[in-house]
Formats: sequence, structure tokens, C-alpha cells
Amino acid sequence: MFTTRPRPGADWWRTAVIYQVYLRSFHDSDGDGVGDLAGVRAKLPYLRTLGVDGIWLNPFYPSPQHDHGYDVSDYFSVDPRYGTLDGFDRLVHDAHRHDIKVLIDLVPNHCSTEHPWFAAALAAGPGSPERERFHFADGRGEEPPNNWRSVFGGPAWQQVPDGQWYLHSFAPEQADFNWRHPDVAAYFEQVLRFWLERGVDGVRIDVAHGLHKADGLPDHGQAIDDELTGDPLNPHAWNQPEVHDVWRRWRQIADGYSAFTGRERVLIGEVGVLDTRQLALYQRPDELHQTFYFEFLRAHWDAQILSDVVDRGLGTIQDAGSSVAWVLNNHDMPRSVTRYGGGAPGAHAGDVDLGTARARASVLLMLALPGAAYLYQGEELGLPEVTDLPDSVLTDPMFHRSNGARRGRDGCRIPLPWSAGQDAFGFSWSDPWLPQPDWFATHAVDHQLGRGESMLHLYREALGLRRRLPALASNDFDWLATEPGVLAFTRGDGFCCVVNCSSRVVAPPVDGELLLASHQDAGDKLSPNSAAWYLLSSPTPT
Repeated sequence: MFTTRPRPGADWWRTAVIYQVYLRSFHDSDGDGVGDLAGVRAKLPYLRTLGVDGIWLNPFYPSPQHDHGYDVSDYFSVDPRYGTLDGFDRLVHDAHRHDIKVLIDLVPNHCSTEHPWFAAALAAGPGSPERERFHFADGRGEEPPNNWRSVFGGPAWQQVPDGQWYLHSFAPEQADFNWRHPDVAAYFEQVLRFWLERGVDGVRIDVAHGLHKADGLPDHGQAIDDELTGDPLNPHAWNQPEVHDVWRRWRQIADGYSAFTGRERVLIGEVGVLDTRQLALYQRPDELHQTFYFEFLRAHWDAQILSDVVDRGLGTIQDAGSSVAWVLNNHDMPRSVTRYGGGAPGAHAGDVDLGTARARASVLLMLALPGAAYLYQGEELGLPEVTDLPDSVLTDPMFHRSNGARRGRDGCRIPLPWSAGQDAFGFSWSDPWLPQPDWFATHAVDHQLGRGESMLHLYREALGLRRRLPALASNDFDWLATEPGVLAFTRGDGFCCVVNCSSRVVAPPVDGELLLASHQDAGDKLSPNSAAWYLLSSPTPT
């Protein structure tokens, strides 16, 4: 039953495991306290041993860093804090040598207010062609042009000295492009081609549902300020039908490079819609290859809820001709250990052990499902959210825009611990840009490598089995009948995953060889909040 799965070629993205690198916090090679491209390059052997198929780099472009790189001032270069274009090329070359794909982050919805286009728009004044590339408008007396809200808090408008206002769906330093202007579409096609020419295997597209705004920018009746979903109830600001034309054009470009080079280039969208049926519309055969399935990340630890979420993902996204991109963690959400534990582990509150147990089980669930999986750096170390950062070090614009009402996302972006006994836990030889708590030592890579029961070993073993088991390369998936609180499903010929979401010990509903378990006591019984993989010793139950 064990074979080596062929390395991903055509359609590699359908089953790939991609590791998200939050560049500032991954590894610092030059001692300035900020992670960089050379730091990623140095850790490629770690990533290869972990067993991932690719990496996704958060933005590394020149930026004033008001939103840590998502406010781009130059889409064709590398911020000196992170390296150089030559250094980027070396990273791509070495990653490919390690058989690791490289995806980069593109930010087409908005740019930095220090971008040359926006500077020219400010200088040119009202009514100028330069301002037509953005959403400039006159106000309503002393009020903004409409009642739209910023995802980061407050109005989505900022006034300039000549009296006009410009739209910013996020921070005031991030001006929204006007995608109805032909210059914008042409510009980003150049950006896409530039990076595909440099050998990247694909792009993750930030706010892929947000580019177009409704003509006239009308008010909407239920203005809300929602950090996670970006005010999805506003039908005028998000998910406009014209955005699909953009992705059809980008898909033509990506497919052209795929055909010319023989390496498939992919488009992965961050699409913030609440209805999975709408999500599927973005990943039709002539649009994006995949979109992140955030409903899985937001699901509570409950067997019925999880099974419903899995069914919706498989039933809508796969039917659209794509595959589900499962995700449990990312740079915008509290870490799964904390979410599942219901507390604040940085302050040693809440049930950290419960959160860790569920996080271990949830990754076995995710990696056993048909489709791709996206990991966020540090989840393989079982890092909890750092919740006790002092206000003085918080950098997220969400915290500052809300006057402290929201803590923001800094707690999941703390620099990684590589070595328990070194300064900055081996991340840097100077103070990191965000402070690391002392308890990070128990999560350090070198600390976990010597412990067979560690989270890091669980991830390595699970990723290795996922690569070797033919059943996990198939699209086959069948639920098994179980007792309440338990999930069980089979894949292919003889593989079974069982997840015990209950608070009681249960017997697995199958007979077979135990391949891997999230809890060390697994066998003929499964502990509460645990999961296990089995190789069936008899035909698959019905």
C-alpha cells in the first residue's frame, strides 16, 4: 500500500501542501531583527525535510510598512529590508533545486499612498487623469462621499488638502485602485508577467473579491465594521461581477506561461465571501485555480459542524472543476491552538492542553481530506497566539485604527523560535521586531526535534504519509457511519481517518493498522479530542 507519489507536475496545485512564509517573522539573516529572503533561503532544507510542496511568500516589495508590506509602493522590486531582486532569484533557484514551488503575494486592490501613481494624483488635483486611476470624489459637505467602512475601522475615506476624498478599504495609507480604468488592468498585467518571467510558480492574490466597486459608489443600508470579512454585506464594495473578467485575463496569461515553459503557473485567490457557492464561481476552469476555504478555518470543534463544512467544500468547489484549498491558520487569524482552547495561552489562561490536542487532531483531519492544504509558519511547532504583548509594541493598523478596541493580528506574527538556547531563539542575533515570550523556548525547532511526540514530528510524519499513500492522491471520499461526536471517512483503497471530537474515549469504527495518531495512547481506542489514520485490514465498510 505504500508507494512514493510522483512529484507534482501538471495540476500539482490540486493536492499540494503549501507553507506560508510571513517573511518578517521567519528567519533574519543579517541581524536587523526583521526576517528576509536570505533567511528563507537558509531554511529551505528545513522546509524540504518538513515535507511541503511549496512556499507562499507574503509581500516583500518596497513599502513604507504601514500594513507590513500590503501597502506596496513599487511592484517591480524588493524592499531593501528583505533583500534584492538578485537575492529573490537565488531563492527561487534554490527552492526549485529542493523541489519546492514558490508562490508570491500580489496586492492589486490597493497600493501605498507613496506609490508614484498616487503621488502624481495628489499633485495633479481634482478632475485630473491621474486621479481617475483611484477613487477620488467630492464629499457631502463635511462628510465623506458615502457611508462605507474600512475593514480596519472607521470610514473608508480620507480627505486630502484640496478637499476631495479618496477611498481606502483598509488603512488610509492604502488607496484603492479604480479597476474600471484601463491603465490599472494593463499595469497589473505587466506586474504579473514580470514575476512569472522570474520563475515563480504562482501568485496568491490579496482581496481577490474586492477590485471593482459599483458605479457611482452608492451608500448601502447596513454599514458594518467587520474585521474578518471586510463588510461583506455591502453589495457595492465587494464581489462585483466585473472582477471575474480580471481573473479570466490573468488565467490566460498564466496558462500561456504554463504552456510555454511546461511548468504550470497557478492563481490562488483570497476571496472573502460568506457563501461557498459564490466562492466556487471564482475558481472555474477559466478563472482562478483555487481560493482559500476559510469556512474550514472558522469552524468550531464539533463533529456535525466540521462534517457540514467539509461537505460544502467538496460539494461546491470540486464540482466547479477545482480542488479545495484547506487552511487552519494564516497571518490574519488567531492561531488554532488558541482558537480551539478558548483562552489566552500567552497569559497562561484558557485550556492550552485542550487547544493543542484539538490542533493536533485537526491537522490530521485536514491533511486526510481531498484537495490542497495551506500551512502557516509556526503551526507545525504548535505555537499558540501571543496575547499579552504590551500596547507599546503593537504595530497592526487594526489596533491603532480602533483605538485599541481590537488587539489586531500581531499575536500570530511573532518571529519563529528556531533554537531554545540562543538569543531571540535563533531568529536573529538582535532584538526581533516583535518580542518573543520566554515560553517560546518549549516550542523551538531544536527542542522539538529531540521529542518524538512533538507537534513538529506529527507534521513531518503526516506529510510524509500523505506523500507516500496512493489513497491520499485520489479524489475518493466516503463518510462512515459513526457514533455522535465522531467523524470517520475513507479515501481510496483502504485508508481511513477517524476524528473524535467528543469528550469521551471511543472505539474507532474500523479494524486496521494504526498509521499515525495525534495522541500517543491511540490504538483500539481513541482519546477525546484526537484523530488517527488507519490502513484497513478488510474491505472498506459501507
